[in-house]
Amino acid sequence: MPTSTELHFAAKEFMVRYGGDTFPNLFRSAKGAVVIDDTGREILDFTSGQMCATIGHNHPAIVAAVQKAGEEAFHMFSGMIPEVVAELATTMAQDWMPESLTKSIFVNTGSESNEIALRMAKMYTGGYEVLAVGGSWHGVTGGSSSVSFASDRKGYGVSTPGVYVLPEPNDYRPYIKGMNGEESALTCLEIGLKMFDMASSGRPAAIIIEPIISAGGVLVPPKSYMQALRKAADERGMLLIFDEAQTAFGRIGQRTASDLFGVVPDIMSVSKTMGGGLPLAATVTTAQIEQAVHERGFTFYTSHVSDPLPARVGLAVLNTIRNEDLIRRAQSTGSYLRSRLLELQTRYESIGDVRGEGLLLGVELVADRESRNPAHELGALTTQRCFELGLSMNIRRRPERGSVWRIAPPLTVEHKQIDQAVDILDRALRESLDKMAGAC
Repeated sequence: MPTSTELHFAAKEFMVRYGGDTFPNLFRSAKGAVVIDDTGREILDFTSGQMCATIGHNHPAIVAAVQKAGEEAFHMFSGMIPEVVAELATTMAQDWMPESLTKSIFVNTGSESNEIALRMAKMYTGGYEVLAVGGSWHGVTGGSSSVSFASDRKGYGVSTPGVYVLPEPNDYRPYIKGMNGEESALTCLEIGLKMFDMASSGRPAAIIIEPIISAGGVLVPPKSYMQALRKAADERGMLLIFDEAQTAFGRIGQRTASDLFGVVPDIMSVSKTMGGGLPLAATVTTAQIEQAVHERGFTFYTSHVSDPLPARVGLAVLNTIRNEDLIRRAQSTGSYLRSRLLELQTRYESIGDVRGEGLLLGVELVADRESRNPAHELGALTTQRCFELGLSMNIRRRPERGSVWRIAPPLTVEHKQIDQAVDILDRALRESLDKMAGAC
């Protein structure tokens, strides 16, 4: 068995660095809302493992599902549909999706599910032009990365042609001065659509959006904006795609963001919140669209499409959310977390905004509330100090979109863990402000 020192050396010597936040220690295990590093230190995970551990790390239902899959099958030839995959498709159609979305394909990652959505839209419409939203994040593969605008677009060559961007709705920082958030969002959408119509070659295919724009800073669009997107897609013969990687299956206190906004897309991609920490994603569409693209030769035939192991786990996650009433719990626990954060905001001028839905919340740090200038240094210092004190949170530090913590604990998080996390945040923020003041 390698020593801890040897494993630290191996991580640095033999692994490709893939970006994002990195931590000084290695990690050994996880349970519920806690991860444990190689020193045995327990750390509250208020990212749910990048929003994937919906019902907590290593929930007993997931462990049992993996064991059951071990008795049945982990993997099969892609043309062999396992019984558990058919069961999961039934559960999705009957219990979780808007009424019209009944056809699912199961893959591994959010990138894949968005690739499928885009391929379906292009084949169904015969077009190739896609409208995406600023601040969005849809994946790292060819098509999905081309419609992602939150970050990491530079250095990879020419992206997929036919992609256009709309300014994201931002209630806290409206793009158009003198307008409130909703007015600015609708005006930006109108202008963006006019620019698209002028530039279009007449081959529109899809509009894709995260209904809550997470990587852009947990931005919640007004309902009128989402309704206007639906109308815009219909008027142009485009399909509307909701990327609900982070919003589906209870995290926001609803089955889906489609339910929250009262807008039904033509295609929905889901991933993170479905697999409970294992790689599972799906693309869901209507019977009409599925039939049409099937007749035109649609394929997305991968080595791990319809795999039984992740399907068995996904079924366990969805059943647990229902059996433990976790959607209602996300509402009540999310309200409690928001109240604790709003209480913190009353004591710190640097907390400019608290926003989000359910247990997907954003806390934006500013230099002061009048200017609303992003407090990037404060965000970096406080995030580091939080981790030192035993709390892991994700922070988005983009010059154009502010300094925003994304806070998303498991749906099973307890009030005492929320209290512990907010107390850590309080201390870390106070110490970081003192440190910055002392450096002046």
